[in-house]
Amino acid sequence: MIKKLTKRDRYSIYALSGAILVFIVIQFIVFPSIDKRKRLKRELQVKTNVLREMMTLKSDYSEIEKSTRSASARFASREKGFTLFSFLDKLTGEAGIKEYVTYMKPSTTVQKNSPYKISQVEMKIQGLTLQQLTTYLYSVETSNNMVRVRRLSIVKAGKPEGFIDAVLQVETLEKS
Repeated sequence: MIKKLTKRDRYSIYALSGAILVFIVIQFIVFPSIDKRKRLKRELQVKTNVLREMMTLKSDYSEIEKSTRSASARFASREKGFTLFSFLDKLTGEAGIKEYVTYMKPSTTVQKNSPYKISQVEMKIQGLTLQQLTTYLYSVETSNNMVRVRRLSIVKAGKPEGFIDAVLQVETLEKS
């Protein structure tokens, strides 16, 4: 049948067949492989980001775990029968500011679904120097009993120049 066609018609059919073949190759082989390559690059980028995030989370988790072990060790090293009130009372005596303490109000807050409670003591200290307060706060914050000053309010005392009054709230965790 092709032999009956003129030379020009045969070349046209061959050219059209070649064009159709090129179209089929491009459409069903080249484009899918390019799309697959782009998709694989995107997947690789997403998985690289996920891996980077996982490594960051692992690092954060390790840091938290280390901090938790340290806190547990410090918590376990507390003396038996530790109470925040008695600890602060003892520190005021050691810092030599016991006579300046106007009041100490203890309170506790029970944590839901936790074996711990938050123990707080609000203290008012009147007529002491900034140096005395600083020394006392340093001894509270640097103790191994996991005690922290939660709130601090300082005002000038009405007494001679250079004296202050302070109200501070100190807290720690204790077993329920």
